Amino acid sequence: MFEDHNSTIYDIIKSASLLDVNVLDELDNSHLKTGKSLANAVIDADLIERSKLLSSIADYLGYQFVDDKNISVVEPANSIVSADIARMYAVVPYAVEGTSLKLLAKDPFNQSIVDDLTFSLNKDITIVVCDPLIVDTLILDTYGEENTSIDEILGGLGEAFSENDEELSDENLADVANQTPIIRFVNLVMQQAIKDKASDVHFEPFEDQFRIRYRIDGALYEMAPPPKNLAVPVISRIKVLSNMNISESRVPQDGRIKMTIAGRPVDLRVSTLPTQFGESVVLRVLDKSVVNLDLEALSLPNDILSTIRELVNRPNGIFIVTGPTGSGKTTTLYSALREVNTVETKILTAEDPVEYEIDGIMQVAVNHQVGLDFARSLRAFLRQDPDKIMVGEIRDLETAQIAVQASLTGHVVLSTLHTNDAPGAVTRLVDMGLEPFLISASLEAILAQRLVRRICPNCRSAYEPSQELIDMLDVDPLEIADKDFYYGEGCSKCSNTGYRGRVGLFEMIVVSDSIRELINQRSPTLAIRQKALELGMRSLRNDGLRAIFDGKSTIEEVLKYT
Repeated sequence: MFEDHNSTIYDIIKSASLLDVNVLDELDNSHLKTGKSLANAVIDADLIERSKLLSSIADYLGYQFVDDKNISVVEPANSIVSADIARMYAVVPYAVEGTSLKLLAKDPFNQSIVDDLTFSLNKDITIVVCDPLIVDTLILDTYGEENTSIDEILGGLGEAFSENDEELSDENLADVANQTPIIRFVNLVMQQAIKDKASDVHFEPFEDQFRIRYRIDGALYEMAPPPKNLAVPVISRIKVLSNMNISESRVPQDGRIKMTIAGRPVDLRVSTLPTQFGESVVLRVLDKSVVNLDLEALSLPNDILSTIRELVNRPNGIFIVTGPTGSGKTTTLYSALREVNTVETKILTAEDPVEYEIDGIMQVAVNHQVGLDFARSLRAFLRQDPDKIMVGEIRDLETAQIAVQASLTGHVVLSTLHTNDAPGAVTRLVDMGLEPFLISASLEAILAQRLVRRICPNCRSAYEPSQELIDMLDVDPLEIADKDFYYGEGCSKCSNTGYRGRVGLFEMIVVSDSIRELINQRSPTLAIRQKALELGMRSLRNDGLRAIFDGKSTIEEVLKYT
């Protein structure tokens, strides 16, 4: 219940004095480990009655609260709120008085319900708070199961659009993009993506087909391809939603879509790319309820977790996270910043682009078209009296030099680099042209990370791996003699993939005096790596073994990423 609003629920419980503050703080720290929302955690622990909490939420938001198991919906509901809108915004009509309409909403915090539906329904919308479980049941009872499948919509669509859509005028493009079947098709594709917890959706036009693929837990899955002639209308629809220039298809464009899907506000980052057979479009799903921005939830080993906490609380120094694209570097940095996001601390971030908006942190999106790059942002930051600074990526010597300067003048700087492992980050900075003595003076720690798919807990089974696989792991046979190995058989909960969710692998170098010496001597990566291992660093591969033996991931996944 209300997964996206944990901090607001915390404030509501605290201000309404529903719970002792110490108990509340304890629950606030522990609920993240269980994956429950704070609202569910306090209800499940029998500390607050469900209706009491919902009533306090209604008071906080200034809405009416209805506590009735036998609540009824205004008839005819369909003519007041269509099934599509009811499912998309997770609302049902509760009362109509003239031009005003009261809606029961599954997520009363979602302001876009009022903003969007006032306009589209041409009524004064008021939200009424009700148990989310009751709203779910009412939607199902009133509108039935969501029985429109993508295939059904496609059946009616295929004939409606001709093959020569490429010659459509700007006006016709806009008309085509706003046709009901196209709108429903695009909405359904997005709903499916959110439901499957996809991180990206790819729309790819080829010469004789139009492919749509979802990236779930790092792997791509293709849906049944729609007819080729839908490429132009579908891509035009996405461009309309993200406020792009619909008539421009020769240059790449970037945009953003903020919409409500299944009652939740979801943020999508959109990128188009002109290709040989039309525009390829990728949507990055920025769904805060899927990404838990809390250090406790990142499955970090305890020693690394405590080191990161200590690093962000230091008065100065540079902390770098390295790894390939999509390895969760930004999530780790955000989570580290959340640890110190208090009233006493000024935090500034420069990102390309801003992925998650976090209250209390000043976030700057770099804009290369107007010359606002990382270096220029960083230089401006130093005049803004910050305590902690995050730079999306150290890409060039200028950014690296200003980061060092910021660190030496009493700021904590967090950033990312693209290198294969932690020791490689030092060599990369030297290659950029940064003086070794500056690196050793300012660098405090480097964390390398990878994300591997987690075995689905629902269908996890023990098995005996082949000798060939064990040999590839390159470990001492005695070390694995009494260990169990697991894999996912595949079930309905993981779409028969055997995997659900991801788990992190980490290696961390804390820059000690002996490592500073090696940096000053311009030692190669191998020497730094050897010294770090002597000082107790666990390599990515070793951390992978921990994930295998804990039954969290498979040998194949660990071999693939380390």
